[in-house]
Amino acid sequence: MPAGWPIMYVRGMRRLPRLLGLSLTTLLACADDNGASTASQTATNGDGDPSSTEGGEGNSAESSGDGDGDPGDGDGDPGDGDGDGDSGDGDGGTKFDLAQPDSEDGDPVDICKVNEVGDGMTPCEMQAPPDAFVPQAEWSWSGDAGYVHSIVTPLVANLTDDNDDGEIDLCDIPDVVVVVNTGSCASARIYVLDGASGAVHYMLPGPFARASTPAIGDIDDDGLPEIIVQSGAGSCAGDSLSAFEHDGTPKWQNNALGLGGEHAIALADLDNDGDVEIMINHMVVDHLGQLVFAAADTAGVQFRWTTTTAADLDGDNDLEVILGRSAWHDDGSEYYFDNALGAGQPAVGDIDDDGEPEIIVVHGNGFSILEHDGSQKIINQNPTGDSDYRRPATIHDLDGDDLSEFALSSSNHYTAFEGDLTQLWSNNVADLSGLASGTAFDFLGDSVAEAIYGDESKLWVFDGQTGAQLLQAPRGSITIVEYPVVSDVDNDGSAEIIVVSNHANNQPTVQVFGEAENRWIQARRIWNQHTYHVTNVREDGTIPQVEAHHWELLNTFRTNAQIEGGAVCDPVG
Repeated sequence: MPAGWPIMYVRGMRRLPRLLGLSLTTLLACADDNGASTASQTATNGDGDPSSTEGGEGNSAESSGDGDGDPGDGDGDPGDGDGDGDSGDGDGGTKFDLAQPDSEDGDPVDICKVNEVGDGMTPCEMQAPPDAFVPQAEWSWSGDAGYVHSIVTPLVANLTDDNDDGEIDLCDIPDVVVVVNTGSCASARIYVLDGASGAVHYMLPGPFARASTPAIGDIDDDGLPEIIVQSGAGSCAGDSLSAFEHDGTPKWQNNALGLGGEHAIALADLDNDGDVEIMINHMVVDHLGQLVFAAADTAGVQFRWTTTTAADLDGDNDLEVILGRSAWHDDGSEYYFDNALGAGQPAVGDIDDDGEPEIIVVHGNGFSILEHDGSQKIINQNPTGDSDYRRPATIHDLDGDDLSEFALSSSNHYTAFEGDLTQLWSNNVADLSGLASGTAFDFLGDSVAEAIYGDESKLWVFDGQTGAQLLQAPRGSITIVEYPVVSDVDNDGSAEIIVVSNHANNQPTVQVFGEAENRWIQARRIWNQHTYHVTNVREDGTIPQVEAHHWELLNTFRTNAQIEGGAVCDPVG
């Protein structure tokens, strides 16, 4: 990091923790720092040269393994179809990462694996000292061979066997996946970076859509995540959908979808059959890359940048596909359509504490809130008076009252609202150019979260209760539906912030910020898609067959969760 690199932060005793102060001890790290890379024979490294497969985890022609370190048939066929990566009975595994139980024989549990049993979240106990907010840059990456612009939300997942034990698991160092282009509407590449150092593991040459957020998850039930991305050359678009194995080996490509624009991809098992579906804009594709349905064109739903999600809106355990003012059942039939709203970006959560999810739709000149059945709750709101919204909302309990608020940006403000639209706080920002979003995380574990947002020139961190500025760090962006994310990206037991830049006056393409003494509490080690909401994916990248209702648990959207002992815990509040 260059000397004198300017970071401004406010350090102070913001509040006393509700529990007795506990020192944040770093969890025992299983991974080493050897930076071992795993690249397929068809992928290339950061220098553009062919990369060789190491550690026996690639899918080369000579290998009979399937990349998981165990004997396999190398054909990529799914196992039992339950989405949990085992050869069991199709029960779908756990719905999310639960507390590790004590083993019956007293032996320690395997912290390298997600837990297969458990009955719910336990209360979070870990807290950082009240003064533990001293952020600093941990590493940065400035691109490669002219590929220096990233306008896509960075993703985090375990894709490489860093400790060379023959398995890719939670004891390895997570990887950062970024889409990087050369500027304007140029086609993009994908780079997979080591989460502890930023070193390039491998590069996928594309061409890929420069502003489409990929998704990462195990779509074939082999126990390893795949990368799904919008592909194809073109002017600010890509007409195809492609899937790659964890090591960059091409899996399949569908060139017949006729995609327009650039869209965020999402994964879910919509019909609970054990097979993962892939959502992009108004289309659903199966795990083999074949079109399941393309929803009827509902007057403007196919605008350029979309962020599709899925949720069980009607309580039947099947998931509805949600694209702002429109939603469809898993068979493609219409669930709701509200022609009174502009096409926009969805976020799903229980913001009025009625036990049912609401859909926050942010559209061009304001935002609207729909009930779970699609009926109007509040429509066409513009409380800040700004001319441009369109940016996806974040849902999180920001102020520690055990009720979730939502935050969103407009052209000149980043604002947090209570569920009844009472303004919690609002800060001046600068985002006249695009559609940036934000996130939130309780770095101290004291029940009051921090709100994180990136505008055209700065990364901001605000106190979730008051809106007070805690951090501003330089970055740059034309802001196209990207936002910072929070994850324990180096597996050191302390959360980090990952943010990208583009057209940025020499700011690094990727920057990672952590706490100076690693005192922040631990976040999950995954962020797999733009519409991430914790229960949609397990830490090892498997997609649950039956997704837990996130609004009944953490009630968050586009934010990460605290973990203790490898399990999601229930925050103080």
